[in-house]
Amino acid sequence: MRMIKWENGTVLTPDQTKLPLEEITLKLTTVDQMAKAIKTLQIRGAPLLGAAAAFAIALSAYNSKAQTTIEMLTALETTGTTIKEQRPTAVNLFWATDRVLNMARTYTGDVDGLRAAVIAEAQKIADEDAAQNYAIGKNGAALIEDGDTILTHCNAGELATVEYGTALGVIRAAWSQGKKIKVIADETRPLLQGARLTTFELKRDGIPVTLITDNMAGYVMSKGLVNKVIVGADRIVQDAVFNKIGTYSVAILAHEHGIPFYVAAPKSTFDLTCKAANVTIEERKPDEVTHVGCQQTAPDNINVMNPTFDATPLKYVTGIITETNIYTKEHFTKFNPTFPL
Repeated sequence: MRMIKWENGTVLTPDQTKLPLEEITLKLTTVDQMAKAIKTLQIRGAPLLGAAAAFAIALSAYNSKAQTTIEMLTALETTGTTIKEQRPTAVNLFWATDRVLNMARTYTGDVDGLRAAVIAEAQKIADEDAAQNYAIGKNGAALIEDGDTILTHCNAGELATVEYGTALGVIRAAWSQGKKIKVIADETRPLLQGARLTTFELKRDGIPVTLITDNMAGYVMSKGLVNKVIVGADRIVQDAVFNKIGTYSVAILAHEHGIPFYVAAPKSTFDLTCKAANVTIEERKPDEVTHVGCQQTAPDNINVMNPTFDATPLKYVTGIITETNIYTKEHFTKFNPTFPL
């Protein structure tokens, strides 16, 4: 099902902070509402953030009272700046914002035509993401064998995308092919996206899933309970994959146990203009670590580190599954701004 929809100037999307206990649909009609939803993780997941960013520009165009294309473009540029300021690491947010703005900058029609073109471009980004996720699933399913148990970290399902999912898209596709697979989901502290969201999706779909704490990943691997690891990505650079904090640890554990470690992501998540050292990793509020929900679990005024993502060097990655092909280690040494994605 679609995780984000445009309906006559309203963007509809699930409030992911309420899952799995409540299924509430956000109805966003302004740029400020969209920015807040992105900042507070009501909307999350790199591909979904891309679609949300595009629809934020569409909301700006839809609500604009501009009389000329120049006036409207100025407003759209301001919206783009606002959206980019919400989260610094997931590249799809920037990619989609720039794609819509670049189209608007080259538009030569009147103001009403520009408004319609912006909305159409945002919808196109959403539609493309859905199609790409199904393609990722199909490509990745070829790597899954009947009887496999797959470990995944965080949530790279349909909740993180427009539809179907990336890492969970691969799992869904393999399941739909009749392969009897099982999933082990890390809880993914501190916000428990694995526990709250990944298990919610898989249980709903009838795919066998077992939840473990983050510090059990090495244990289940050592017991031979994992055949493959598949995760999503928030940014893929020349030398690393950025994903939810803890992914790096899982990748090292998989490497030590001889378990293939795959990343599933659309090509819009690639940012081959930079290396890991150049990427800003988002640092979030301390209370995400010191509290579980409303319950405080740490002493008052304790120092806290809360990076949202980490970087997994490509030497630990077996393959990157995209909508067109699977990149393997032979490609990784060529990743640079001129690499033909």
